[in-house]
Amino acid sequence: MRLVLTTDTHLPKRARDLPAPLWSAIDEADVVFHAGDWVDESTLDAFEARSARLIACFGNNDGPGLRARLPEIAYADLAGLRTAVLHDSGPSTGRTERMAARFPDLDLLVFGHSHIPWDTTAASGLRLLNPGSPTDRRRQPHATYMTASVSAGVLSDVRVHELRR
Repeated sequence: MRLVLTTDTHLPKRARDLPAPLWSAIDEADVVFHAGDWVDESTLDAFEARSARLIACFGNNDGPGLRARLPEIAYADLAGLRTAVLHDSGPSTGRTERMAARFPDLDLLVFGHSHIPWDTTAASGLRLLNPGSPTDRRRQPHATYMTASVSAGVLSDVRVHELRR
């Protein structure tokens, strides 16, 4: 199962559209995660139209329309891999332990908000992934998104993809 992970798209405020490599990855993925801060409902519409399966939540910059359509936390089982996606995981200090305590039954937590790619594993085995932002790199050298694979409940091949302007 091929996964694409993205967040903080902030369309159309930070960009007019997503970079073509991300749209291509979305078109080819079996499952797409979006960890919020869509900003515009038409972006959600496009993701729903182009994703084989979308697992998504709203973010702090998402208005009432998006909040009516998306949960704060979305949960899914992917071939035995227990996952969730939320926007804001709080400060980076203590994040791994805090999220492991909050989500003891998960294998994978996808989050956003910081626009900073993050990949760590808690002592409990919980994997935390933040794909960064494909449109607003903030203090990062590149805009980013992630891909990964799932087979028999095991996450593998996690990769950060840098997007050049």
